[in-house]
Amino acid sequence: MGKVLTIHGGVPLKGTVTVRGAKNLVPKAMVAALLGDGPSLLRSVPEIRDVEIVTSLLTLHGVKVDKDPDTGDLTLDPQGAKTAPSNAIDAHAGDSRIPILFCGPLIHAIGEAFIPDLGGCRIGDRPIDYHLNVLRSFGAVVDKRPGGIAISAPGGLKGAKLELPYPSVGATEQVLLTAVRAEGITELKGAAVEPEIMDLIALLQKMGAIITVQTDRVIRIEGVSHLSGYNHKALPDRNEAASWASAALVTRGDIYVEGADQQDLTAFLNTYRKIGGAFEVDDAGIRFFHPGGPLKPLVLETDVHPGFMTDWQQPLVVALTQAEGVSIVHETVYENRFGFTEALVRMGATIQLHRECLGAVPCRFGQRNFLHSAVVTGPARLNGADIDIPDLRGGFSHLIAALAAEGSSRVTGIELINRGYERFLDKLQGLGARVELTA
Repeated sequence: MGKVLTIHGGVPLKGTVTVRGAKNLVPKAMVAALLGDGPSLLRSVPEIRDVEIVTSLLTLHGVKVDKDPDTGDLTLDPQGAKTAPSNAIDAHAGDSRIPILFCGPLIHAIGEAFIPDLGGCRIGDRPIDYHLNVLRSFGAVVDKRPGGIAISAPGGLKGAKLELPYPSVGATEQVLLTAVRAEGITELKGAAVEPEIMDLIALLQKMGAIITVQTDRVIRIEGVSHLSGYNHKALPDRNEAASWASAALVTRGDIYVEGADQQDLTAFLNTYRKIGGAFEVDDAGIRFFHPGGPLKPLVLETDVHPGFMTDWQQPLVVALTQAEGVSIVHETVYENRFGFTEALVRMGATIQLHRECLGAVPCRFGQRNFLHSAVVTGPARLNGADIDIPDLRGGFSHLIAALAAEGSSRVTGIELINRGYERFLDKLQGLGARVELTA
């Protein structure tokens, strides 16, 4: 049994929180250090579970990872890289999906890789077939074994022409981390171009990589034989910033998010304003607040960047339960992302799920019998409830609902939130939330 977080609702969240490096970039940047001939310095690293997992895996492979106790910055030295004991790697089976991105860098560094069974949030079908097919295209040999996958490249990794059927962030990262030191030229069509992808490209360019981002989601990589270490400050976590913004709106609060970047939040900020939320931008961050008056319903469709990000959807759905009227949300990225709404309904929200595409354009889930559209009717009176957190973003959404609800809620499974939200409990208390953590 894990710990129980008791939340006493009805208190507007007010104050300041700081966001550091993005969860969707930092662990991948740490893996990229394996590609360098010397040490790398990664700055603005958050204290989250995914960073701990990658630190442990890198250490098992002989990478020296040192953390500055004052700044939190990481120095990663790959010069002692080696094969890790398979039983030690197995201990991380099910922890995260990040280990699949070790493949290309490990093959370049030591000639082989062993990847444990992969975990991650249960929000939809995220098969590793994309990754394995990408690696095979570069000349890798994939051997599926009990407990994991062994990957090698007896003839070395060669550049390839690739096209993704969907702009997958993970598959794009796999291509980048594998192609930069593969022999020859790699062309990737249908690539993801999220801000975290662009920041990874910037980091790899600092190391000596030659990468061109062309029009229409085409990325071209000219392989090089050697890369140096990097000195890089991770871009801020736009998903955490958006989550705190939704928390301010739902609790009728006022939160200044230090470190939030307007440019990477453009689509979110437009939607936030349409609902009735207010924000003020300065050079150091963004202030999010409820200006008073009723919230407005809307029609919302998630999409890959530069569209409305799927990770913003779940916290914002909680805000839509408080809007006056009917909102429609069409999820096009992950087919099972509305599982978190069951708890909201138990708390008093009115949410109906549909298999049809209730958006402007039919998506790939419309023919596959998934509940991927939601109709949210508000305003709803939310009441405290017992909640077991299902995934990272859905879990934070449950916290927001509990903070706005009447009465108290008991929340279990909060360990999942530690995967992507740095010191979230300290931040909640700093904003005035009435919360208690018990064993």
